[in-house]
Formats: sequence, structure tokens, C-alpha cells
Amino acid sequence: MKDAPSFTPILLGSDMNVYGMARSFHEMIGGAIDVYAREQLAPTRFSRIVNVHLIKQFDSDPTFIEKMREVAHLHTASAGRLLLIACGDTYAQLVSKHKDELSQWFICPYVDYDLLKRLNSKESFYQVCEEYHLPYPATKIVTKSMYESNATITAPFEFPVALKPTDSVEWLNIHFEGRKKAFTIHSQVELTNTIAKIYDNGYTSDLILQDFVPGDDSNMRTMNCYVDQYHHVKMMCLGHPLLEDPTPASIGNYVAIMPAFDQKLYDQMKNFLEAIKFTGFANFDMKYDHRDNTFKLFEINIRQGRSSFFVTLNGYNLASWPVRDYIVGDLKDAPTIYGNNDRSKYKLWLGVPARVFKQYSADNEAKREALQLIKEKRYGTTVFYKPDMTFKRWLLLKYMFHNYIGRFKQYFSENKGNV
Repeated sequence: MKDAPSFTPILLGSDMNVYGMARSFHEMIGGAIDVYAREQLAPTRFSRIVNVHLIKQFDSDPTFIEKMREVAHLHTASAGRLLLIACGDTYAQLVSKHKDELSQWFICPYVDYDLLKRLNSKESFYQVCEEYHLPYPATKIVTKSMYESNATITAPFEFPVALKPTDSVEWLNIHFEGRKKAFTIHSQVELTNTIAKIYDNGYTSDLILQDFVPGDDSNMRTMNCYVDQYHHVKMMCLGHPLLEDPTPASIGNYVAIMPAFDQKLYDQMKNFLEAIKFTGFANFDMKYDHRDNTFKLFEINIRQGRSSFFVTLNGYNLASWPVRDYIVGDLKDAPTIYGNNDRSKYKLWLGVPARVFKQYSADNEAKREALQLIKEKRYGTTVFYKPDMTFKRWLLLKYMFHNYIGRFKQYFSENKGNV
């Protein structure tokens, strides 16, 4: 799409998600991409395809909107329109919150703030699931007032149970020993102690206590979608995760994804997104429940995810969809793309060394297919990008990937081995 009308992408964040989007833009139009973030993280360090601009307290107001006004002013001389892509929950929330003002200068492919709040909170998202008859795990809401009443909080499901914060943005600022992105709880004592730690360390929002859907990581599915400005779904790409990060702060982050195809699931999610008049990127996480043969929805992210480069890797360049929607203008009448219906074109996405995947992923048919793709060199990563591979960057990325060997050795048995 190098002959597209002139435009300038602006990305927010500096993590794996940002690098995946920057690489997608670079593959499409070339050149270095401007990135604005609060801190520098490894995936964008020593990169030649991103220009990272660091701004203190950029991930909170009033700094965010004040600095975005300055960013708009800095780019007044840029050719064409400014396309704003937020990478991460906090930045997506801030863009949606200030969408009316930001739209004076930027294309903002995001839902309005009221809808974002309904979807971002797991508690209200499950209410939306009820309304649209989407399956999700049996859930009990735990509140801070319930904890402060000193009443014993019990689970109405058999152990193990899942426990997670309903507000993922607030959770980013909560820190204590043993903190995890999500908890798998195996006893009443563990449940009571974990809830106490969470609320005693400053968390104020509700918690989600859920029936644990049985099965290893290969029962997960992730779906990335793009919905155009007219609320029509234009791209759907289903992924079959085979392994997750067991590190406490990163539990639930996929590190190996096979492409997958399921027309029934595509149709179900397409109808939902169009019914709620969604706009922009959506990323669903779900798990297959063999007890009733359904995919149980865990959450929707109002953005592409850190592992979503698997979409670009398999031929559906993530950056191309908002460009076609708002810049080129040829998406409105284009048919919906249902990704991965040709198995001969599958590529495995890896976020860890191949040896880690081989050792820790569950033994099943999907793993055997993935191993064959590795053997045929039909796999890729987000960060090892040949046009951006200086020696310093290569050394950093090798070190970053090597660290997963120790992380899996330390945490897999505790956080994944007994599931």
C-alpha cells in the first residue's frame, strides 16, 4: 500500500504491542514511525523503525491531553492526515475519553467513552454478554465493601477458581509480593488471603471470582477483528494459543499462537460487534469448555494485543485496515475477510524460543502441526525483524528471549503445571 494517500501514523506505547504495529506500518509504507510513551521498554529499544518520544506521566491526565495537543502542533507540517493508534489499555482509554477533542487533529478509530467503559470493565462486559447471549464463565462479583465487612467470601464453584481484577487499568498501579495478572485459587484459605492482599494494597474496584474452565493453554482462543467507521466488521482473524507466559505479572499473555478458522465463531462475534456499533480494533480472549462444548468469553480488549502480530504474520497486515478505512477509503464496500481458511498458508507465531515451546506446550495435534511448521521454517516473531536488526538490538532480543528459559523453569510448575 505504498501508493496510498499520504498520512502519518502516531503510536502510543513502547511495548511488544507497539512494536508489532510499528512493524506492520513499516512493512506497508516504510520509514520510521513516531511513538509516544511514558517509558522505554525492550521491544522498541535500539530500533531503527521507531522514533520513541518519552513523556513523564504521559499515561494519565492532565499530562496526556496536554501533550497530545503539543504532538498535534508538532505534526502540523506532516504530509496528509494523522492516524492515532493506541497500544495498551490505558492509552486506548485516554484516546476514547478525549476522542472529541483529539479528532480535530487525528483520526481516532475508537469507540465512544461510554461504550469503552462498559466493555473495559469485566463486570459490565459480562452484563453485556448476558444481553447478547454470549457464553462466559460462571461469575461472582467481590467488592471492597464485602471484604471490609469481615464476612467470609466463599466461591460458589469447586476449587480451583479464577480470581482477577475487573479494572485492568487500575490494576496496573497495584503492587505487592505475589501479585499476578490473574490468580488460580486452590483453597478457601488461599482465596481469603489473596483478597486481603489485593484490597490491603490499595485496589478499590471489584474483583471477578469465576468458575475455572478446565484444560491447558491449548484450550484458549484469541480473535482479532477490525470494525470500520460504519460499524461493519471487515477483518476477523482467529488464533489458537498453545502456550502462555507463566510469569506472575504476565499470566495470560500468549507466547505461541497457531492460526485457526471457525466460521461459527466468526459469525457469532461479527453479529455481536455490529449489534453494539463497535469501531476499530477488537481483541477477544476465550476458552473452550468441553463440559458444554462452548467457547467461554473472558474479555474484550479495545485494541490489538501484544501477540496480535500473528495476524500480520499470516497475511492480514494489522496497519492496513484503518488505513483502508480512513485514508484510502476502499474498505466500506469490501467484503468481510474471515482469516485463516487456507491451512497451506499457516505460520506459527512465537514469543519465546522454539525450545521453550517444544518443552512446555501440551502434547496434542495442534502442537504436532506447530512443530512441523517450525521444521519447515514457517514461523516468525514480532521483534526479530531483519530490516531492524542492528547488533545491539539483536543482542538485546536474544537476551530477552533467553530469559524465558529461566522464567518457565521457575514459574511453570507453580502457575501452569497443576492446572
